[in-house]
This record gives sequence, C-alpha cells and structure tokens, in this order.
Amino acid sequence: MKKLALALSVVIATLSSSAMAEGNAEAGKTKAIMCSACHGMDGNSMIDMYPKLAGQHATYLQKQLQDFRAAAQTGGKEGRMDPIMGGMTVGLKDQDIEDIAAFFSSQTKQVADVKDVPVLGEQLYKGGDVSRGITACMACHGPEGKGAGLAGFPSIDGQHANYIKIQLTKFRNADRHNDLNGMMQDIAKKLNDADIEALSKYISSIK
Repeated sequence: MKKLALALSVVIATLSSSAMAEGNAEAGKTKAIMCSACHGMDGNSMIDMYPKLAGQHATYLQKQLQDFRAAAQTGGKEGRMDPIMGGMTVGLKDQDIEDIAAFFSSQTKQVADVKDVPVLGEQLYKGGDVSRGITACMACHGPEGKGAGLAGFPSIDGQHANYIKIQLTKFRNADRHNDLNGMMQDIAKKLNDADIEALSKYISSIK
C-alpha cells in the first residue's frame, strides 16, 4: 500500500507537457502499418499473446514504446526488454512514437464474451486478499478496468487473457520491471498460478 500511495502522489508530476505530448493520429495510422501483423490494423490483435492496443491511453503507449526502444539501445540495461518490440522501436523518433500512440488510442477496443470466468478472479480484482497483502487491482485500474492514463495505469478491460497471464507471470518473475515504483512486481510475486489464471480470465471479461 505504501508504494501505491507513493505512485498516486506522482500523478501531479505526470501532468508535465512531456507526459501529455500529443501525436497526430492520422500520421500514426500510416506509421502503425508495421504494427498490424501482430496488433491488427486497428489495434485489435487477433493473436492472444499480443496485446490489444485499441483504446489504450496514449501516454501509456508512449511510455511502453520508449521503454522498448531504450532497452534495445542499451542492451536491456534500461527500459523493457523484448526482442521483437526492440527491433520494431529502435529506429523510431519521438514524433513517430507519439503519432503511433495517438492512432491506437483513438481506435475502439473489441471485447469478446468470455465464458466460465472464475469467481476468484473477480474477488482478487475488486477486493484483493488482505491476508496475503494483495492489493485490489481496481485500486489502480478502476472498477471497469479503464486505468488512469496520467497516473500511468493502463486500461486492461477486455484485454486478451493470455497476454495478461504472460505479463503477470513476467512481473512475478521480475522478467519485466518497467512498472511504476515496482508496484506490479510487488503484487504479482504474491500471486500463485491459480490467482493469475483467474485474474486473467476475469480481466478479459470486463466490458
């Protein structure tokens, strides 16, 4: 909870002009063609290991693209390491990143119906587990999974369950560590496989 409070305290700092950089969605549409093979032409990926980008907060998309680029340029010493995304972003300029983020954030996310959603997933998302020190996901991502762009919390509603599962596992194993103040790592390391499975399916069902 202390890290959550600290993270929320930096929201004001994110209101800088750099954090609110706006790209050109029309220019981004052309630049995003290279992203379509994995993420779909409109950001609705048909491959569940790749995230849906449609409707995501532009500021969050900018940060992830910048982090992928930083990792590629520093050999993983900084940012978010990913061999595919590193190669895709290493040559992007700041304006390219802003434009691509603007395009995908302007698209509409498609959410499919999800069957057999575990009750545990909703319990953890909405209430966490005090006995294990697990903070409710909705504390940052909101009751409808919309997140908060200026605070750095992504929209996760209707995201592919498999992608959510992969990312939670990476945070738990500290294979991904570009989260704000290590918050996701702190939470994920307290989740077992059943928790992650249930949460992933519940999150994917949120509309």
